[in-house]
Amino acid sequence: MLILGIESSCDETGVALVELNTAGSAQRPVLRGHALFSQIEMHQAYGGVVPELASRDHIRRVMPLLRDTLAQAGCTQADIDVVAFTRGPGLAGALLVGAGFACALGLALDRPVLGVHHLEGHLLSPFLSADPPEFPFVALLVSGGHTQLMEVTAVGEYTLLGETIDDAAGEAFDKTAKMLGLGYPGGPALARLAESGNPKAYKLPRPLLRGEELDFSFAGLKTAVWTQLGRLPEGDVQARADLAASTQAAIVEVLVAKSLIALKQTGLKRLVVAGGVGANRQLRADLNQQCARRGIRVHYPELDFCTDNGAMIAMAAAMRLQTGRAEARREYDFNVRPRWPLDDL
Repeated sequence: MLILGIESSCDETGVALVELNTAGSAQRPVLRGHALFSQIEMHQAYGGVVPELASRDHIRRVMPLLRDTLAQAGCTQADIDVVAFTRGPGLAGALLVGAGFACALGLALDRPVLGVHHLEGHLLSPFLSADPPEFPFVALLVSGGHTQLMEVTAVGEYTLLGETIDDAAGEAFDKTAKMLGLGYPGGPALARLAESGNPKAYKLPRPLLRGEELDFSFAGLKTAVWTQLGRLPEGDVQARADLAASTQAAIVEVLVAKSLIALKQTGLKRLVVAGGVGANRQLRADLNQQCARRGIRVHYPELDFCTDNGAMIAMAAAMRLQTGRAEARREYDFNVRPRWPLDDL
């Protein structure tokens, strides 16, 4: 079974093909091809994503990306068995582009379609790697406006352990970067600046870090950074690098500490980290060090699959179909859910 995945929830257009061997239910789905276009350059002029521009660009990109993906896989449109798309959460207009394209393609080919949860795609993206995890595990989801800890016992069986009550980790990175004048996207830019800074230069808060609580809060950290920035000598390049490093250290410390608490509370010995912030080098280094001391395995997506992509959507669809958690249908109303809690699945 060949499953096409289409991702269009924000500022990346992703298309991928995953092959599912229906004869062997224990076999992992295999990625046959994928293509991605990022709109970063277009949105940089505005300092962030402009939803209307994002939607229009998805329309331009999705068909050429489909052609590229089919060429990689050596397939034609007629070989596609299921068309999967991101149903939510995300930008409503952007989601409608992917959903509309998927349903139109499904109708034209007389193939069933399947709407996929964007965060489930991230959650299952490490299964695309050469070293996939095994169930059960604790998942740290750090994607855009989402920071969550989940207990994952199987595909579709997710228990929310903790989540952000205000700003997410990705927002803390991006907003701090904007304060420092680093532009868009802010997270990677702040991480680069932090490499030349001293992470202990400024004492910044670690919100909700006392006790065994698993919820997150980064709004207070953002305020503290703004206050400290106002005290920096004008034009002091090193001080700005130090502030970037101190901010990154605070965010990473909170993410690592709460992940360890979640592992302790659940008694699990496996951690999955997924989402764009999961590509942060300092986060990976600290998690690897702390988990190694405790005999805990840590799994990450390949760097190419940390950000939004079609491969994670196709993989999530394949794993849901494989385990009987979903059924693709010839229903082409392409309804989307811009707000869609993962624990609603």
